[in-house]
Amino acid sequence: MINVRRIGHATLETPDLDRQIEYYTQIFGLALTGREKGRAFLSTRLGQQTVVLEQGDQPRCTKIAFEADPNDDLTALSRALSDKSITAKRRSDATPAISDVLAFSDPKGTEIEIFTSAKMAPFDAAPSGFTPLKLGHLAFNVADIQKVVSFYTDVLGFRISDWRSDFFAFLRCGPDHHTINFASHGAHEKMHHIAFELKDWAEIQRACDFLGRHNYHLVWGPGRHVIGHNVFIYHKNPDGQIMELYCELDQMKQESLGYFEPRPWHQDQPQNPKVWPTDTLGSYWGGRAPPGFGD
Repeated sequence: MINVRRIGHATLETPDLDRQIEYYTQIFGLALTGREKGRAFLSTRLGQQTVVLEQGDQPRCTKIAFEADPNDDLTALSRALSDKSITAKRRSDATPAISDVLAFSDPKGTEIEIFTSAKMAPFDAAPSGFTPLKLGHLAFNVADIQKVVSFYTDVLGFRISDWRSDFFAFLRCGPDHHTINFASHGAHEKMHHIAFELKDWAEIQRACDFLGRHNYHLVWGPGRHVIGHNVFIYHKNPDGQIMELYCELDQMKQESLGYFEPRPWHQDQPQNPKVWPTDTLGSYWGGRAPPGFGD
């Protein structure tokens, strides 16, 4: 089994590469750290690569890169995947930040890239409306949620943080409550949203004002989720993809304790991973999700 340590970056196809580059750099606060024909590489201003944009026919997420332990050997991981009848390919120079990856597909057809080391881009001190700290998680609508969850736990070493009934799963690979989410509602298999962490509530407020001034209106929030308890806002980028900005996500700093660090907004003390009822609210405060948000 691969023991994934953190999410690295997402590869997103777009029919309008220049428009998306402008959005991510001028609105969303990322830095353009490389470009080649049909591709662009974006990092946080602290230097961590988080988004790769590729020219494509339609907006979609095609790849997710995860970092494994630096002591892991990609050749050995490839053999282990082969034992599970998973075909993996070794690639070099995947991006300016990552020179060596092991690539294979998950059950929903998204390519997974495993790497063990990455180069940081130079610190970018240019002023911006708000500053994402990192890529926090991705969320997908899937057809067979049990199959996908089993793949991520059995093959990639993810742990289940919470279920909402049997149709919505939250998985983690580090202390963050979730690194990837899967929901079985919706008509199509697709990425539902991509989420970036901000420093605190004050930075969320700055983002609200900055997005509003540039005519990017919130589709939900500000609010506080019940599962995961993060403060959130959502808007759509020019490709119509849902972008989440959040802070104060639940943390499990010590796996053996089995609970998320106590917080005054928790429903239970201590808050343990559990199966939440179907009627669990999406937001503790801040209103309900708009119609069609989960599709």
